[in-house]
Amino acid sequence: MTATKDAAAPSRGIKSLVPARIDRLVWSRFHTRMVVALGVAWILDGLEVSIASNITPFLTDPGSLGMSNGSVAFSVGTIYLLGEVFGALFFGNLSDRWGRKNLFMITLGVYLLGGAMTALTWGKGEGWVIYLNLTRFIAGAGIGGEYAAINSAIDELIPARYRGRVDIAVNGTYWAGAFLASVLTVTVIKHLPVSYNWRIGFLFGPALGVIILFVRRNLPESPRWLVMHGRVDEADAAIERIERDTLATGGSLDEVDESKQIEILPADSVGYWELTKTLFRRYPSRSVLGASLMITQSFLYNAIFFTYALVLTKIYGVPEGNTAYYFMAFALGNLCGPLVLGHLFDTLGRRVMISSTYLIAGVALAISAFLFHAGTLTALTQTIAWSFIFFFASAGASAAYLTVSEIFPVEVRAKAIAVFFAIAQCFGAFGPWFYGKLIGDTTGQSPEFLAHHSKLWIGYLIGAVVMILGAVVELWLGVNAENRSLEDVATPLTSVDRSDRPIGRPGRLTGELRPPAT
Repeated sequence: MTATKDAAAPSRGIKSLVPARIDRLVWSRFHTRMVVALGVAWILDGLEVSIASNITPFLTDPGSLGMSNGSVAFSVGTIYLLGEVFGALFFGNLSDRWGRKNLFMITLGVYLLGGAMTALTWGKGEGWVIYLNLTRFIAGAGIGGEYAAINSAIDELIPARYRGRVDIAVNGTYWAGAFLASVLTVTVIKHLPVSYNWRIGFLFGPALGVIILFVRRNLPESPRWLVMHGRVDEADAAIERIERDTLATGGSLDEVDESKQIEILPADSVGYWELTKTLFRRYPSRSVLGASLMITQSFLYNAIFFTYALVLTKIYGVPEGNTAYYFMAFALGNLCGPLVLGHLFDTLGRRVMISSTYLIAGVALAISAFLFHAGTLTALTQTIAWSFIFFFASAGASAAYLTVSEIFPVEVRAKAIAVFFAIAQCFGAFGPWFYGKLIGDTTGQSPEFLAHHSKLWIGYLIGAVVMILGAVVELWLGVNAENRSLEDVATPLTSVDRSDRPIGRPGRLTGELRPPAT
């Protein structure tokens, strides 16, 4: 047994080597299976958002739903994002209460239900529009819940020396879903009758989700979460199963470092009020760091991503049917960044890489803004510039999600991810409106004229400054979490300190709080 209750001194609670046993593991087929099964959440989100964007024109066709442009944008975009915010907050709370496995099964099921119901939107009229809004909200809630539950599970199950590159790569696969959506739009959806091609589009994600649902069934609960809730026998059984998988694939197991033993007192789950006190009383600088990284990357991404097609069609005169080809290049740049640069976040470190990627993206965006204003860019060179910028920005944005998932204690990890995700989405939602206003409705002039006289270049400069500010905050407040156990990065709220006093009391996570190690 690696986790026991001390009979002679019951107030000392549970001693466990489970975190140390996880961090000593070498890569095995278990980790590969887990990353595939859980990482698909970001592919689904990228697929869902991009499919919805690509099929918008079909929903306005009289032969399908005959909706107005504004109604379609509100239903498939705004409502979906609102659902993500709700889902992250609601299911993030449940993930800390009920466990990671329960929630990554539930949230995927919610997404499958919402996606399938969307495809069944059959008639026209106000009633069916309300139905469509409801189904988009449900699908978004499922994906929002996935972010909180799955980031928590991945961080808690991946050994410390792999955590950065794996988390960044998994978050970056959002763009694999976006690229896949563009390919499916060009090769399948556009060639089907408008009366039902959009239904097929909305079913691609759920079809992939059904397959993954069966793979997830065989994953264990997070041993770290189990220990924190006093379920020591289940935690031991889960880690022993992972160790057997490691040995079965030819891996070896080092000796467990006994000095890494943790001691905790299981307590009731923490609500959002306790989370707020934890964030701003115990971790104020980390809260500022997490909010800054998430807000800056969300503002930039939503601003560029949701106005991408408008810039290509209104400024550069690209036919609407050809924008998907340009988007493929944009998606590939975003996908390659996390995959190529991910390992450097574990070797060079979080502070160096996050600040560097934010800074490079911001400076490159500023340079492209001046080139855009000068009218020297074309649709092709603008796309190349964006692909270069977001090669770095994508790695930095993925690292923002990594940061908020590893710098807070296990008891509140999922809720913390949910809160910062919701904050980022709310601030990021301002970007598309602001940049859309800057683009305006002027058409019929040459691209050089429109670029030179458009105020959009000022918006690009603002986005550049925002990213550079994110780099400055990371240099100032960044946490060197690379190759460190999660318990070293953020001491559990229920940990027993050196004088054997619990931080908080059993059943309540309040009282004296020991400052975390930095």
